[in-house]
Amino acid sequence: MILRSFLFVPGDSERKMAKAAATKADALILDLEDSVSQENIETAREMTAEYLTKTRHDRGRQQVWVRINPLDTPLSLPDLAAVVRGAPDGIIQPKTYSAADSIKLANYLSALEAREGLEIGSTRILAVATETAESLFTLNSFIGATDRLFGMTWGAEDLAAALGATTNRKPDGTYEGPYLLARTLCLAAAKAADAQPIDSVYTNFRDAEGLEAEALQARRTGFTGKVAIHPDQVDVINRAFTPSEEEVAFARRVIEAFEKAGGAGTVGLDGKMLDMPHLKQARHVLAMVEAAQG
Repeated sequence: MILRSFLFVPGDSERKMAKAAATKADALILDLEDSVSQENIETAREMTAEYLTKTRHDRGRQQVWVRINPLDTPLSLPDLAAVVRGAPDGIIQPKTYSAADSIKLANYLSALEAREGLEIGSTRILAVATETAESLFTLNSFIGATDRLFGMTWGAEDLAAALGATTNRKPDGTYEGPYLLARTLCLAAAKAADAQPIDSVYTNFRDAEGLEAEALQARRTGFTGKVAIHPDQVDVINRAFTPSEEEVAFARRVIEAFEKAGGAGTVGLDGKMLDMPHLKQARHVLAMVEAAQG
């Protein structure tokens, strides 16, 4: 399954949960970390667990994930203990240092799934893999680390704080070098780990044009989805990560050409020579369309 859009929702706001549920986001992220104050964390856990339980048998249209606090804080285990009983589709794991953090999380999840009578391995992990300086040197550790790894995303905002930067973007709005590096490494590591690469947030939620341009560029380079911080961003992201009619038509022609070629490794189409990478790309386009329709 390909998830195009993940929408962050504070775990302590019933109003925002209801508004988020009405969007076409492929997945909601009920947040127990940065958008929740320490004073309100217990309330957020209770509200998140209640929402998970309420939607447990109605996840066909919209998955529900939870972002917990980092494993190196005393908040993460209480987060997990509170929400796993609601059978979240997955856990967003922030501020990782290496895949060792995700392996540890996988072990915690197995114990909690057993406690709750859930299928072992049913709770997936999406690692926010570049929010610490150390993480940029350990991204390859995710290859083969855990079968729970659904995807990897990167965090430009926390990485900027970790590096002591005043900004992560140039005056023209594009990313500075360290953040382009983090984005590229995350994409490559996710692909190598057979996980979905999910692009980071676009913080200016009023700039739909800028969001669309960044999302389209992300899909061109290989990302399969993007994280939203505001409901208004969801439709823009879904459109950007759904292939156009022209792309679909061409992909079908490529596949048809290879089928007619009877197992040949190369075919000619529109005056161009195509080989196996083009066939893989065509199949990926159709897979993204099927995911969007599903």
